[in-house]
Amino acid sequence: MILDQFKLDGKVAIVTGCSTGLGQGICLALAEAGATVVGVDYVAAPETQKRLEELGGKCLMLVANLLTLEPLEGILRQTLEAFGRLDILVNNAGIIRRNDALEFSEKDWDDVLNINLKTVFFFSQLAAKQFVKQGSKGKIINIASMLSYQGGIRVPSYTASKSGVMGITRAMANEWAKYHININAIAPGYMATNNTAPLRADEGRSSEILGRIPAGRWGTPDDLKGVALLLASDAGDYINGFTIAVDGGWLAR
Repeated sequence: MILDQFKLDGKVAIVTGCSTGLGQGICLALAEAGATVVGVDYVAAPETQKRLEELGGKCLMLVANLLTLEPLEGILRQTLEAFGRLDILVNNAGIIRRNDALEFSEKDWDDVLNINLKTVFFFSQLAAKQFVKQGSKGKIINIASMLSYQGGIRVPSYTASKSGVMGITRAMANEWAKYHININAIAPGYMATNNTAPLRADEGRSSEILGRIPAGRWGTPDDLKGVALLLASDAGDYINGFTIAVDGGWLAR
């Protein structure tokens, strides 16, 4: 039965940036499908933990700052100690810094590239090595952006990082498909999350954005749940190296 291919019973997933927004929504989607979830964020995530526990599944919440690579091996080690395996990695953690390109600082460039691109690549590499060691197939889902396709305004490092995410998603898929590892990305449109709070607070900019979205509304974390489950499950086994836009029709405009 086709619905059986979406089940994640017995699977273990790491989701970064789990405390709120899109990361929290993806955690819940995977848990609702039967996965055990390891949530990672730079702050504690009690609300996410509570909601996962209410679903009746196992979970583990870890606090780690992914601006550097230092925590990655420890996150994997704790996951394996607790649950014995890894099947899914969702690279959702990310930051954004806004300033005119003429004034943009090196620190704001480096911080954004470090967490949004460097950590994504090396955590994917670590997960892929674990999948190969286990002799099992694996799923990696990266979070891209509309700015994987467009230039944006006042966010040069974010645009660079998310364009890079789409590129390395393709590159890793080319090399790792032979190990039965699927690497894809989701490009959310304009979502009602912490990252877009300044845009939504600006009445003029918010109205301008909504005027271009055919769906006529900001997206929500629930809007990503279905595609995240598809890419994490057996139902998505022949999807590889692709970035799927979930944008209410923004790119079609």
